[in-house]
Amino acid sequence: MKLHNSFTNHVEEFKTIEPNKVKMYVCGPTVYDNAHLGHARCYITWDVLYRYLKFRGYDVTYCRNVTDVDDKILKKAEKENKTPEEVSKYWYGKFSESMKALNNLPPDIEPFATKTLGEMISMNKDLVNKGFAYEANGDLYFRVKKFPAYGQLSKQPIDQLESGARIEVGVQKEDPLDFALWKKDEKFGYNSPWGIGRPGWHIECSAMSRKYLGKTIDIHAGGADLIFPHHENEIAQSECANGCKFVNYWLHNGFVTINKEKMSKSLGNFLTIDDLLKKYDSNTIRFFILTNHYRMPVEFSDEALQAAANGVKRILNAVGNVNESLDITKYEEYGQFVEAMDDDLNTSKALAVLFDLTNKSNKNVDYAYTLLYKLATTLGFKFEKAVLSEEELTAKLEDISAELGESYTSIEEIIQKRKEAREAKNWEIADKIRIALDNAGIVLKDSKEGTTWETK
Repeated sequence: MKLHNSFTNHVEEFKTIEPNKVKMYVCGPTVYDNAHLGHARCYITWDVLYRYLKFRGYDVTYCRNVTDVDDKILKKAEKENKTPEEVSKYWYGKFSESMKALNNLPPDIEPFATKTLGEMISMNKDLVNKGFAYEANGDLYFRVKKFPAYGQLSKQPIDQLESGARIEVGVQKEDPLDFALWKKDEKFGYNSPWGIGRPGWHIECSAMSRKYLGKTIDIHAGGADLIFPHHENEIAQSECANGCKFVNYWLHNGFVTINKEKMSKSLGNFLTIDDLLKKYDSNTIRFFILTNHYRMPVEFSDEALQAAANGVKRILNAVGNVNESLDITKYEEYGQFVEAMDDDLNTSKALAVLFDLTNKSNKNVDYAYTLLYKLATTLGFKFEKAVLSEEELTAKLEDISAELGESYTSIEEIIQKRKEAREAKNWEIADKIRIALDNAGIVLKDSKEGTTWETK
């Protein structure tokens, strides 16, 4: 298996620290607002990596943090006259609902920043004792110049970083490049050796990763927007505190763009996951994201989502039964799928394998549907039939009855009428029934066992 390591900028053979075990950390959300399509892209991407590593037989420990103490949370709390805890608890709940709606598996470990303050303070103490950090009027800063490798992940020479650095008025830094490890905050802060304050954003991930996964981990992943300064700063403080390499493989997903601009809350051009799920189901959103390579930007448009809806419908409407005892590894398509995914998660090639299996399944090739089902679920697709409420079913039956000029009380009754028409070779009536059902969003599936139906 090969993965693109952002640190070396090369696709490299993936080798784990411990045999067959993977320690994987993904930067999680700052919980103060709705998750958007950019978050969907990030967390679906790493959900697929998590699923695929397990599919390949690795014992994976997936840790994704929750930032529940942050400037944005405090501003929201003040604006809404709530406590920071109330804000973060509410929006964490909304984030979790969005992830579940997208069919993302929960991480094995999901630590909260406010529950890991002791570890952050301990790591900051290590940095102070080793001379990598200093206190200034209740704030704590990391000495960037003490870490010669600074800038290697983001490929930014330190002299270029210096030219763009600024010291804000009132900030008592030794150097403009130094970044905060602890911030003085007497209103919302916590006790520390440097007074009442709260952690800097970067130290959170370093401390949580060290606590739950160890000093050196296999994979650290996140969005490309985190490379600098967040991940660059994580490397600096982790390696200086721990005295060893922090991460073996850095993985980053590309942006989601709208009209060629990166989607973000600051630009106001973002689409929330909740809003998107009102128009498209989770399979469609996942398909849209996976048709593009994870490192490339994704251009959002309704046309692209509609194309994804059509594509995923072909796969999920394939006919067949799952044979749990089937050894899927002996089939050529399994090898093609693994080859695609082993090539730096080439999901577009993997989807092409699924389409091939879809065609074979519809032609009743015996192994095809089982293989399709198992490979598609490895990518996180759901094969659940939509269930209609009684009111929705009644409305559809009324529409179909009106179109056919005859009253029906069940879909099964209509299917029987079509069966009789086909047996009588009355193809005009049979087609008319099928078209009326299709117009109402009812898909028929003909097989040797009979005809079944489901909603689009």
